[in-house]
Amino acid sequence: MKYISTRGQAPELTFEEAMLTGLARDGGLYLPAEIPVMSQDEIAALAGLPYEEIAFRVMWPYVSGSFGEAEFKEIIARAYEGFGHDARAPLKQLNENHFLLELFHGPTLAFKDFAMQLIGQLFQVALKRRGDRVTIVGATSGDTGSAAIEAFRGLDAVDVFILFPHGRVSEVQRRQMTTPADSNVHALAVDGDFDDCQAALKDMFNDFDFRDGVKLAGVNSINFARVLAQIVYYFSAAVSLGAPHRKVSFTVPTGNFGDIFAGYLAKRMGLPIDRLVVATNQNDILHRCLSGEGYFKGDTIPSISPSMDIQVSSNFERALYYAYGEDGDAIAQLMDELKNGGFNVSQGAMEALRESFDSGRVSEDETLETIKHTLDHSVELVCPHTAVGIKVAEEHRAADVPMITLATAHPAKFPAAVEKASDVHPPLPSRMSDLYERPERVTRIANDLGALEDHIKRHIAE
Repeated sequence: MKYISTRGQAPELTFEEAMLTGLARDGGLYLPAEIPVMSQDEIAALAGLPYEEIAFRVMWPYVSGSFGEAEFKEIIARAYEGFGHDARAPLKQLNENHFLLELFHGPTLAFKDFAMQLIGQLFQVALKRRGDRVTIVGATSGDTGSAAIEAFRGLDAVDVFILFPHGRVSEVQRRQMTTPADSNVHALAVDGDFDDCQAALKDMFNDFDFRDGVKLAGVNSINFARVLAQIVYYFSAAVSLGAPHRKVSFTVPTGNFGDIFAGYLAKRMGLPIDRLVVATNQNDILHRCLSGEGYFKGDTIPSISPSMDIQVSSNFERALYYAYGEDGDAIAQLMDELKNGGFNVSQGAMEALRESFDSGRVSEDETLETIKHTLDHSVELVCPHTAVGIKVAEEHRAADVPMITLATAHPAKFPAAVEKASDVHPPLPSRMSDLYERPERVTRIANDLGALEDHIKRHIAE
């Protein structure tokens, strides 16, 4: 399997090369040159299998040129052995034909663990084989950073620097990033919002002297390996509800579009997905775009669902690539227009997007109301991001197609919002009960590319 850039000007790479590279040198995002398709019989055969076996069968076509079968199975086993539920991604029924897919049983209590624990193992194997060392820089609105630090902490061949917006993540999210004592991980609180962190990360990748000098690698969802790992739970959930013999729909609370783009790839692979519903909070650039209003940046407004406080959704570029008929030049032009504020989507591309995607927007008050209603009527305590998904899912649910809402984080990651809505303080799992007592290691830093690059260069292999 070869990997190509959405902007068409970067060389084709193997899976391992694309994974270690992250962002293509033309500024684009890597995608497989061809999307493998699973037959109905192959999908049906997934029913009843352990999550790890489903993961192997779904991901193997994407990685087969870079890892051996036995080697990849061992990587998958190590990635998920620390999860707190044997099913890894269990389904729970909320009400008639509406289900929650619990994705918060990993070590940092968020869906990012599914991808990050896998990518940590993939990096370790690949770097050991190469005898190489890399510097990983990530930007986070809350969950990616803690998942990355947990996956890479203590590894000899990796230095990790995580950029997060100062004062705009929950206390649990911050402490998960700032309390690990391992010397190879660094939490950087940036004076700005998540979009500033994400822009700085992309600027680092486009500064080739810095990129090559520190051997920069990325684990944000710009890295296709992240998206690949997330495809798996769409298959595991759908076959649990009767796929491929019945269709299912998914609602995904999303800011950066990576999680729902994984669902789009699952659909392209043959999974009978009826609708993919994008659920946004008040930072609703995706909902506005899918409603025909164009893709124009606004101000990022802090919310009680901070992991979705995003105005530039990196992975939307991948969806646009397919919507524009895999025209790399067209995507490069759109991304240039985005630098000046945004762009209108062509009629043909909008029609292509609407073949798969619906969307909805949820206010702060509606989020709080949904947390309370879900607890009162379904006896499920959910985080504010999941509540956004539940509210939009109910608006788009069809009577004859099961709807699966992705529960993206444990409610204990956002205790203030959950308690405000429900009068219930969600406790941390026992393994994290001392989180508030652990000392923090964090550097506050200006939203300045030069300052960030200088800090990283000075603290590599510290």
